[in-house]
Amino acid sequence: MVGIIDYNAGNITSVERSLKKLGIEYVMSKKPEDLEKCSHLIFPGDGDDAYAMQELNNLGFADFIKRKVSEGVYLLGICVGSQIIFSYSDEGNTNCLNIIEGNIKHLSSLVPDIQKKGLKVPHMGWNNLEFMNGNCPLFNGINPDCDFYFVHSYIICPKDSSVIKAVADYGTKIPSVIQKGNVFACQFHPEKSGEPGLKLLENFCRL
Repeated sequence: MVGIIDYNAGNITSVERSLKKLGIEYVMSKKPEDLEKCSHLIFPGDGDDAYAMQELNNLGFADFIKRKVSEGVYLLGICVGSQIIFSYSDEGNTNCLNIIEGNIKHLSSLVPDIQKKGLKVPHMGWNNLEFMNGNCPLFNGINPDCDFYFVHSYIICPKDSSVIKAVADYGTKIPSVIQKGNVFACQFHPEKSGEPGLKLLENFCRL
């Protein structure tokens, strides 16, 4: 069973709609105990890292997510959910879940002359991926030339670059898909990325 973590910061409706279209059974809840028996967890998110961590702690999801990952449950973080699985975010000076070592930095701090390059912050819109560091099961049946939909101002900076499975080019190489064991993360929104995004979600849910 797939569980959707509802912590008042996620893009829940689009994720639900995608799973329904794929015919995948799921349960969504604001209560960790309702997701206890799930083999897969989807951890969506929009907005602010500091607020997201506050809600995770208030609802008891922070410890729950870390425990379930240690038990081997598959986790997919999306957008903000992809960021706060790391150690620390510059957004709100936020201590995050520290499931994977690394920091979250503002796009402009990594590309200081970003506006001179004609690029806007946030990075918003369609971008394709460059696969790297070996095979990732999320990409099964997906062409690397496919575009995915991004909306973000902050960038994942893993301590170990080998966990980066795909990057997008936006003034710098933006880590866009992460895998470390049973933990996966997408900086973009697969649930808003048409057929390639649906295929990615299906690949995750069928692991």
